[in-house]
Order: sequence, then structure tokens, then C-alpha cells
Amino acid sequence: MATAPARPTTARGPRLPASLTPAVLRRLAGRVSASPDATRVTTSAPYTGVPLADLPVSTPADVEDAFARARIAQRTWAATPLAERRKILLRYHDLVLARQDEALDLMQAENGKTRRDAFLEVVDIAIVSRYYARNAARYLAPKRRRGAIPLLTHTTEIRHPKGVVAVVSPWNYPLSMAASDTLAALAAGNAVVQKPDPQTALTALWSMELMYEAGLPEGVWQMVIGRGSSIGGALMDNADYMMFTGSTATGRAIASDAGKRLIGASLELGGKNPMIVLDDADIEKAAEGAVAACFPSAGQLCVSVERLYVAESVRDAFLAAFTARTKRLRIGAAYDYGADVGSLTTPAQLKTVTEHVADAVAKGATVLPGGRARPDLGPLFHEPTILTDVTPDMTLHSQETFGPVVSVYSFRDVDDAVEQANATAYGLNASVWSRDGRRGRAVAARVHAGTVNVNEAFAAAWGSVDAPMGGMGDSGLGRRHGAEGILKYTEPQTIAHQRLQGFSPPSRIAPRTWAALLTGGLRALKALGVR
Repeated sequence: MATAPARPTTARGPRLPASLTPAVLRRLAGRVSASPDATRVTTSAPYTGVPLADLPVSTPADVEDAFARARIAQRTWAATPLAERRKILLRYHDLVLARQDEALDLMQAENGKTRRDAFLEVVDIAIVSRYYARNAARYLAPKRRRGAIPLLTHTTEIRHPKGVVAVVSPWNYPLSMAASDTLAALAAGNAVVQKPDPQTALTALWSMELMYEAGLPEGVWQMVIGRGSSIGGALMDNADYMMFTGSTATGRAIASDAGKRLIGASLELGGKNPMIVLDDADIEKAAEGAVAACFPSAGQLCVSVERLYVAESVRDAFLAAFTARTKRLRIGAAYDYGADVGSLTTPAQLKTVTEHVADAVAKGATVLPGGRARPDLGPLFHEPTILTDVTPDMTLHSQETFGPVVSVYSFRDVDDAVEQANATAYGLNASVWSRDGRRGRAVAARVHAGTVNVNEAFAAAWGSVDAPMGGMGDSGLGRRHGAEGILKYTEPQTIAHQRLQGFSPPSRIAPRTWAALLTGGLRALKALGVR
């Protein structure tokens, strides 16, 4: 049975790593763009509930000042040759890998995730920084386009940076979400003013500090701290483009405000992601994959699975394997690689998880493993939980839980599986399991989601940074990664140089005759296969 959420009081747990000295925490907090007499906000370490960071809070005026400085710095940065920008991104890549223990300590201290989950963020940022360092010039280089009149029209597409991009990043993946979108914006020649969630701001500030160490000119990347209700309006009023990762409700408001200002916005929002286990799946591998799909970062992952659909013929075997593997997971708080599942990050998230589970149980859901908060481990821990017999009247049936909880359903055939998987307003990520790769890919193409992984949870699509990543429906607009991930931060401009004769008739030819000549020319171009 589910229990009430533990109160976030101080609990016994691991001490902060030696790398996180008071001097280091003060140095990072000092990089926030805020006035010297700013009010302060204190964050707590999820493992123990003890105070962690003391951060200055930015005001709307501080945000405006940050944008003013960024606009000055951006002009110089945009004029910096792409070859130099490339070197800075590659130096940043090397620094992230060389000093990863600092990042891992910060992420665990602020977020409460396990070290293995934190390490995947280091991997992600290394891949993204290398990718845009090596590919930005190809995406941003001037491109010849077909002219209006063959041989007579010289047409070129060039790309200009948007200017100053606002990046609003969440607490659940404090390094990945703080840096990956920013790296692409910087590679394109933009400056960035970023608002990370205060709970994990130290990790974002550490990433920014490393980029400056790599050679980024001062002022090109700035950080502000505060509630969206306080400084969100200043961000929107000053931004040339908005990149937001967070809730669907907030994303809708940002899209509306961006539309009023006629600026672009890219929004990665919520999800209720499905996993489909077909009747020919390797059951042991699918069960292992389900654990990897549902419980990383204590389920606080936008692309993690919360709905699991299993073919009726293999349901019992799969549930037995999945349950056994889930029961073996090690839950704990430690700054090493020993734990499989860490803590939730905030009291609000623990409250949501426990309320969703309690509501489902009260209405008839069956708990296999899990179902309980674990205050004995720390104030915000919750067991990995598998539920069956979940019905549409239960809150977690359709609403995102964002915790270590998954509901398991069965299906009759592939059409039934696809119909159930698509029965949601969301469409962020999905997973399909089959021994037949071709069959798995065919089913994947029918699922309404921006990314679908075959025989993998989410890492295959997420790590394929040459391909776009983002959501359909209520899961958002726009894409990160690949060409779209950098080109969205640019304004395309077409320059067309017309030589000799254009579409207007020469003075010596009558308009009717000219129209007949052009008509014949158009027919000839079609016959010749000209595009």
C-alpha cells in the first residue's frame, strides 16, 4: 500500500563530497546575474534535506541588464570565425570529460539521482558538443539554391544568428538540459541568457563556467535565477528566441506569448510514454529494457516509460521477469556507482508520486513491487513501483506522474497495441520490443511519438544526435539535435542575383509575345526534367 509522503526534514545520509566546499558553492553562486543586494534563495540536498546552495535571486531589471550585456557580446561572438567557435566547443568537450567528477557530485547533490544516471548526462554533453563543433560549419555555410531562371538567376541561402536566445531549463537533467540546447545556440553565433531551475542551478553555473574556461568571450552566456512568475515576462520581452523544457501548461503560455511577439519558440514538454512488448519479444531482454525505460533518475525523465503494453500471450512471463528485476534494484543515497535508483528531487514530486499511487490503489489497482515512500533512506525516496489493473478513472492512467511508477496493460494484437499506445494527447517518446527488427520498426512507425526506439528504452534515439529529437501533440513544438537543433537558432536569408534578363519583357518584345515565349520555356523545362 502507498504511504503518505515523507516530510522533507533533515535525514541521516551521505555527507557532501569533498569537492563541494563552501568556497566552490559561493563561487558558482557568484556567477548569477543579480544585484549585490539581491534577496537569496536556499536549496536543499534531496538525499538528506539539509541546506545546500544559497543563491541570489534576479529581478526583472537584472534580466534586462543581462540581455543588454549579451547583445553587446553577441555582436563580437557572431563575427568570430566558425573555426574558432569549433575550437571552444571541443575544449569544452575535453574539460567536461576531464572534470566529470565535479559535475557528478553537483548533479547528485542537487538532484538526488544516482551516479550512473548522472554520468549519462556527461556522456550526452560530450556527444552534443563534439557533434556541433564538427557539423556547425556544414549547417551554417552559405548554400547555393536553384535560381528562378536556370543560368540567369544566382540564388544563395545564408544563415544569421537570431541574436540573444532565452533558455529555460528544468531540474531533472541539470547538465543535459542546461547545456545541450545552449551549445547549439552558441555554435550558431547567438548569445544566451538562461534561467535554470534554482534547485539545480549550481550544475548549470558549473557548465557555464567551464565554457568560459574553454574560451567563450565574457557576456555571451549569462545565468539568471528566479521564479517564472517573477522574471519570465522579462525573459520573453527581451528574447529573440525562446527555448523551454518543462510542463505542457507553461509551454502553452510561452507559445502564446511568443506568438504575440512574433518570435520563435522550441518547447519540449510533458509525456506519458508507452512501451510495447510484442508477442515475439525476447522476454528477458524486454524486462531488462523495461527497468531501463522506467526507473532511471527515479523516473524523473521526460522520455521515460509510464505505460507498458504487453501481448496477452507473454504477459505473465514478462511480468514475472520484470517484477523480479525491479525487486533486485538497489535504492540508496551514495556518491558512488553502488545504487541503481536514487531519490526524487523535490517534496512536490514525492507528493505527486505518492498521491498517484494511493489514488490508483484506492480504486482497485494492484501493486506488484514497490508502492511506498522510503523515509528510512532519505526524505524524498520512493520505491520503484509496478501497477496492474489500472483503469481510466485513476489519475495516473493518463496524467504524467514523473516518478518511478509504471502501469502494465495487455493487448490482443498489434492494432490494439498501437491504438492503446496512441490514446494520449502526448507524443514524446516510445519503445517497441520484438525479435524481428523489421517488424519492430514497422510498429514503431505507427506510434504517435517524436522518437521511437526498437529494442531500447530511449538512449538509442536520444544519443543519435544527428537525428531530431522532440515531441508531437501536447509534448511540444520544435526539435533539438541534428540540423533542426541548430538551424532553429538562425534566420535564413535568400539573396538572389538576376543576370541579363528576368521575368519582365524587354521593351522590344510585346507582352503577349513574351508570355508565349515564357510559356514555351516552362514547358521545355518540364520536358527536360529540370527541378
